Amino acid sequence: MQPGLGIRALRSTKATGRPRTLTPRQESQVFRWINGRDPRQYGLDFGLWTRAVVVELIEEKFGVKLGLTAVGEMLARLGLTPQKPLQRAYQRDPDAIEKWQRETFPAIAKQAKADGAEIFFWDESGFRADTVHGKTWGVRGQTPVVQRPGQRQAISAASAVNANGAFWFCTYEGGLNAELFVELLQQMMKYRRKPIHLVLDSLPAHKTALVKKYVTSTEGRLTLHFLPGYAPDLNPDELVWSHVKRTGTARRPLQKGEKLRDKIEEQLAALQKLPSLVRSLFQAPSVAYIGDC
Repeated sequence: MQPGLGIRALRSTKATGRPRTLTPRQESQVFRWINGRDPRQYGLDFGLWTRAVVVELIEEKFGVKLGLTAVGEMLARLGLTPQKPLQRAYQRDPDAIEKWQRETFPAIAKQAKADGAEIFFWDESGFRADTVHGKTWGVRGQTPVVQRPGQRQAISAASAVNANGAFWFCTYEGGLNAELFVELLQQMMKYRRKPIHLVLDSLPAHKTALVKKYVTSTEGRLTLHFLPGYAPDLNPDELVWSHVKRTGTARRPLQKGEKLRDKIEEQLAALQKLPSLVRSLFQAPSVAYIGDC
């Protein structure tokens, strides 16, 4: 026996591991199948990607049967993780959305610059005092109880936001109709020195003859532009409500004697003093097109 051979034999060596069943090229194809796509596009019945669905697709396309664990390891190597998906209405028109991002909004931005105008994005939202958002910890099988006001309180709010950090808001009771919408627009336009190009959704109350009459009466100081249907993610003002409901009053039940309207107005007024936070909302990927113009 050669000197030292026994010692070398006892030294640990890196295991080669179980060889992959799919080639790197096939794994790349799996990534392309999954990334940004829906299983139903491949004739599968389920609309969410699970390991079992991926197993089924791989077997159908490549004739290779993998186990759930092997598929999970492969997806991890590909940088894919299980995530809660954002929901999108099936009525969305991808072509209209692309046109908005590539043509319509850039044209609005160009016109606003020529007019010396500001671009604001508008949206409305509702709040209820008897709704508690978020989660809390508790013993498994024993649902925690959170005290909330027995008296129901509800309030609505509208806001307008722009990429420079400006933020305007107001609160109101009940649903929005054309008359109320005109009143809110009048409040927003009060004391404005620059014309406003206002981007908003196609809520029926936004597109009535009464609203058009008011807009015409402003003689170019206010212009309305409507987002593609079923595409709220294109509106950065949606992110305002997401932030408010994730961090503010909606996260904490009202105490005895507190008024929901007061708390919502307090929080929105605080946001109004944080232009850097408002500007950060425009960095979200879904509204990145705004900064490109």
